[in-house]
Amino acid sequence: MNFAAEAAWAGKRNMSRFEDLLASKGALLADGATGTTLFGKGLTSGDAPELWNVDEPEKIKALHRGFVEAGSDIILTNTFGANRHRLKLHSAEGRVTELNAAAVRLAREVAEEADRDVLIAGSIGPTGELFQPLGALSYEEAVEAFAEQIDGLIEGGADILWVETMSAPEEMKAAAEAAKGKGVPLVITASFDTAGKTMMGLSPKGMAQLKSEFACEPVAIGSNCGVGASDLLAAISEITEADPSAIVVAKANCGIPQIRGDEVVYTGTPELMGKYTHMALDAGARIIGGCCGTSAGHLVAMRAALDAHVKGEPPTLEAIIAEIGPLVSPPNLEADAAREADSGSGRRRGRRRG
Repeated sequence: MNFAAEAAWAGKRNMSRFEDLLASKGALLADGATGTTLFGKGLTSGDAPELWNVDEPEKIKALHRGFVEAGSDIILTNTFGANRHRLKLHSAEGRVTELNAAAVRLAREVAEEADRDVLIAGSIGPTGELFQPLGALSYEEAVEAFAEQIDGLIEGGADILWVETMSAPEEMKAAAEAAKGKGVPLVITASFDTAGKTMMGLSPKGMAQLKSEFACEPVAIGSNCGVGASDLLAAISEITEADPSAIVVAKANCGIPQIRGDEVVYTGTPELMGKYTHMALDAGARIIGGCCGTSAGHLVAMRAALDAHVKGEPPTLEAIIAEIGPLVSPPNLEADAAREADSGSGRRRGRRRG
């Protein structure tokens, strides 16, 4: 079997596993916070967690094991920053393939201990660089960097390519182009953390519309991280309204972040994250998880909520705020209206289109 045929066969197998698991369960539970959990295991601020895939493998396996035992159907690899641009900050830019492949293998070891099917999603975060003309990174360089990371994840045996915490449309497009032809299902989630949009101005509705422009169309889109869980629920409600057919991911931070001394503390209790799970399902999400601050203990409550869920009406924004808490970064409706009016008048936009 030649490489292209082998990749195509593997892609069909992985797609089938993802589709079969989603079809059989209806909704899937993803995992919780990598960084928060690893800080509790001794990771120091400024360290590269990806180096632990080789230096501290048992701690990484313990991270995954906690999430699997809590009920996760999908676990993300410890590779969020394992691209050449982020790794160069730690003089490890030459170890991209090694660190990504090692991460998948560690997650696979844990998944195979379970008595059920657990999928391994290769986490792919932003490059950390600004695209031209705002920065030095070209689109082609971004594609090359993502392709290098993706090859490492596939070498390790990832079931899904999971592009997350994205802000710029062109960076999402670069990641999707790098995933094209690799034969592995693609998921893309954005962080809507700036007045209801990403830092680069993409709205949740725009995310749904952008899906058809990707070189490799994702099997699922959605939102992760950002600010509060209420903000994320509002974002995925917009995505599902704009594209009711989409498989949507909701991976919210654990409640609302608060600064206490030198630490960021997330206020979400297991009870609150259970409520968030019910609301995310009613908003149309089919893959639910937690991001910053979400522990295995929170996931236990989320698993119970998912398993006991009875479908209800999509939650209103008022209901979300009443149950989960206020929006941390509410939309600037006046500015949005002004932009729409400006666009309608035919003036040129200052922002480069992705």
